[in-house]
Amino acid sequence: MKHGLNTEKTLALLRTHESRNVTFMEADGSWPIVWTRARGVNVWDAEGRKYLDLTAAFGVAAAGHANPRVVRAGQRQMATLLHAMGDVHPHPLKAELARELSRLTFERWGVQKAKGNRFTGKTIFCNSGFEAVEAALKTAALATGRHGVIAFEGAYHGLGYGALNVTHREHFRSPFRTQLREFGHFLPFPVGAEVRRRNATGAEQLRLLASAATKLLRRGEVGAILVEPIQARGGIRVPPPGFLPLLRQLCDEHGALLILDEIYTGFGRTGKWFACEHRAVVPDVICLGKALTGGFPLSACVGRAEVMDAAWPVSTGEAIHTSTFLGHPVGCAMALANLAEVRRLKLVERSARMGEWLAGELSKIQSSKFKAVCRPVGVGLMAGVELVRADGSPATAESLGIIKRLLHRGFVLLPEGEHANVIGFTPPLTISQRDLRRAVAALADEVAALP
Repeated sequence: MKHGLNTEKTLALLRTHESRNVTFMEADGSWPIVWTRARGVNVWDAEGRKYLDLTAAFGVAAAGHANPRVVRAGQRQMATLLHAMGDVHPHPLKAELARELSRLTFERWGVQKAKGNRFTGKTIFCNSGFEAVEAALKTAALATGRHGVIAFEGAYHGLGYGALNVTHREHFRSPFRTQLREFGHFLPFPVGAEVRRRNATGAEQLRLLASAATKLLRRGEVGAILVEPIQARGGIRVPPPGFLPLLRQLCDEHGALLILDEIYTGFGRTGKWFACEHRAVVPDVICLGKALTGGFPLSACVGRAEVMDAAWPVSTGEAIHTSTFLGHPVGCAMALANLAEVRRLKLVERSARMGEWLAGELSKIQSSKFKAVCRPVGVGLMAGVELVRADGSPATAESLGIIKRLLHRGFVLLPEGEHANVIGFTPPLTISQRDLRRAVAALADEVAALP
């Protein structure tokens, strides 16, 4: 079914009226497609063509696009209370969701960590992921009195001016460097491929990291370590098992906060509710977004109650961090329904099971003609294939070419990593093995056809 403008007319309007740095358009019309409808694991373009979405729209649609129960929750709320007043006059769902996030994070982790030790969490609601990161950065500065932050090479924490200080890629940072405070200190993110390139073992990498981080922490200027448990946009990079425990230890020894950016990895994406649970590491603050609502712009900075109370004073009538749409009622309604769906459909367990199968299938993809390494990466349904040429250089052109050809075969995928040479799989967690098998087979065909 066609809806409104076709692809050509839509892109023509965008070329005329949208800032030209936003939507990338190939001159030959091969990219992008124009989405008009989505349901479950599929999307349809303006010409009515159907695609299998292997991205979940940046990981948002964990419980499937337009999940009926989530949509109904949003519709009911829109008909009742479309907007509230942020930090002034609250609505019940904001309180319910804050309680739910506490239960899902610190209360659950506290029970697991020590019998009878009841942790609780407190939340600052935001709109997008980078805002949750910036709320966490403010929390650390207020709680510790120190402005410095240790972040990592390859990190992506968003593009607001605060978040840019801890987002590593120069593509995003360099145009605005003169306006940045630059309080971020970047250390190497240890991962298998990096270990091989640097000719060091995982243990050696962690030892070097501990030494470098300790030197920074001893200066007394660093109040937090901020990290993605798995770097998503950085190339689906998985660190060695000792990485997060090391960071937790360093923060404990030096009075810094451990902030985990789980905006992409949260809510079952990696086969656990949160990726930090693979290593049984409890952060001081966790940043959440993307799959929280299944499609409404809402994010959250959730901190251990003691940390949040130490950082933020009681409101005297004018909050020092807020926004017009803070804790939006429609977003809260959808988030509560979405979290219920993740539980009802057992999507966390499904992600672990399907991810294990997917990793095995991706490991079989190789090319006899194209002299390169095809390396499977990831955990759960945050997975992919990294293409590297025989000389060790990233196979960027080849990866992008495959993604574009697969788009025209009906599969939506995205490149990950600084060099765009990782073909990522982050589908809705509801995806069937049959659909995954079709996508992997198509990818294998394209890799095999590389010259």
